[in-house]
Amino acid sequence: MAKILNVKNLRKTYKSGEKDLTVLDSVSFDIEAGETFSIVGPSGSGKTTLLGLCAGLDSLDEGSIELCGVELSRLNEDELALLRNQKVGFIFQDFQLLSTLTALENVSVPLELQGNKRAQLEAMELLEKVGLGDRYDHYPSQLSGGEQQRVALARAFSTKPDILFADEPTGNLDEETGEKVIQLLFDLNKEMGTTLVIVTHDLDLAQLTQRILRLKGGKIISNETKIIA
Repeated sequence: MAKILNVKNLRKTYKSGEKDLTVLDSVSFDIEAGETFSIVGPSGSGKTTLLGLCAGLDSLDEGSIELCGVELSRLNEDELALLRNQKVGFIFQDFQLLSTLTALENVSVPLELQGNKRAQLEAMELLEKVGLGDRYDHYPSQLSGGEQQRVALARAFSTKPDILFADEPTGNLDEETGEKVIQLLFDLNKEMGTTLVIVTHDLDLAQLTQRILRLKGGKIISNETKIIA
């Protein structure tokens, strides 16, 4: 299988007053295309920083990241933005929907940016799939948290990304709503053959993925492949 993400000897340091704070140290792993993968660890272990680096949202200090066959450090900001627009999907804990746009507009905008002539129709189909066919014209403020995250799911999959990064996708949801969102996430992921990378503190959610990477203090402490029936 082709590697869709290849991380080698990754190091990231931030200034904390007079001191350097190393958030990630000597992190190396790879992910195969189509794999489901979770990154877990306690608060402050470097999970979200790692996801941001892998998605090209932040720059590394040492090491290399190859995403979709491209070495990220060789790209400028415009090239990174183009790569993300064409190949990458995102789901965030706080949904990050555009408050001035309806559910339908939130999902169709990424498609329109790609020049898709069927943007609105495809967005409607995706909202139907996540159970929001009667919410096209609702604004985020008119939707519950679970409904907002389902709109975010539809938006993330709208461009049929090669890889999707989900940062604590159930972090702001109650348990029952979170379970429904995760079911939809995995169903859409399977249908579209996307590579799924989830950052989570929820070990039950992590157990649903094929591989679990555990971080502690910015270092990998285990990288387990699981047998999923």
